[in-house]
Amino acid sequence: MTATDPALTALAQGWSALALLHGRIEAHIERALQTKHDLSVREYSLLDVLSRQHEGQGGHLQMKQVADAVVLSQSATTRLVTRLEDRGLLERYLCPTDRRGIYTNVTEAGLRLLEEARPTNDGALREALDEAARNPELAPLVRVVESLNVPA
Repeated sequence: MTATDPALTALAQGWSALALLHGRIEAHIERALQTKHDLSVREYSLLDVLSRQHEGQGGHLQMKQVADAVVLSQSATTRLVTRLEDRGLLERYLCPTDRRGIYTNVTEAGLRLLEEARPTNDGALREALDEAARNPELAPLVRVVESLNVPA
């Protein structure tokens, strides 16, 4: 069944096309990141999100916020953090003002790997979008993605 199958409603067709586009993009980026940097898309996303935190009041993200940002459950995010911590790419420490809070920071090694992987991620994204744009059922979605100006 394709996104243009007449048995699907228009809404279902749109959702199917969006899911197809997302899957293709994620698989393309995953292959590139794994091959060149031994990183998954989720690991890259987590490093990226955590690298954008800043020091000071309100600068650190709570685990729920991190989980939402990388689109994982809190337990899956915790496992991902642990995996990256074991590789020396992240570190956790107690909040100095609330001993119950735990912060996660990207280590220098994690920041270096993220900077090395960023061009791979961006290049693979561009390639995947260019390929998808040649598919008539995905081309309108590609144009929408390309037109977005989402603040970082």
